[in-house]
Amino acid sequence: MELAAKRSSQELNGNNGGSPLTSVGNQPGKKAFVVIGINTAFSSRKRRDSVRQTWMPQGDSLQQLEDQKGIVIRFTIGHSATSNSILDKAIDVEESQHHDFLRLDHVEGYHELSAKTKIFFSTAVSIWDADFHVKVDDDVHVNLGMLASTLARHRSKARTYNIGHMKSGPVLSDK
Repeated sequence: MELAAKRSSQELNGNNGGSPLTSVGNQPGKKAFVVIGINTAFSSRKRRDSVRQTWMPQGDSLQQLEDQKGIVIRFTIGHSATSNSILDKAIDVEESQHHDFLRLDHVEGYHELSAKTKIFFSTAVSIWDADFHVKVDDDVHVNLGMLASTLARHRSKARTYNIGHMKSGPVLSDK
């Protein structure tokens, strides 16, 4: 309800709200089919690398997916409690290499995951005018083709909300 209210308020006022912390240079209100936020933590570099090596396109391919298909994918992470810490600097270096982060105005912490999710959605809504916003964790490997086709089938349905799906069957640990 808060997201709908924020979007309505933005439409009435002709703006896109505040300026969230991003390092990807997106224009507010850019149209997208789906924005996928991958929750990650400072300590999850191996998980991010696994996602990059499996289902998340890299470099120009990531930008082409966004430009041609309207599929935006970003790792979502806030900042440490200590300003300009070594943890923040490590993410800055990783971002300069991969350009695949959405930095949130949020202090990272395990007990703050619900707040982080809420901040992701409100930040994404303020940046992208997307048909769908999806949140996954960095230990989830998404079948982008299946996700896109499933969402496309629900595009015409108003207020579609999918609480989630857990895969049944074997858990794969080898990429």
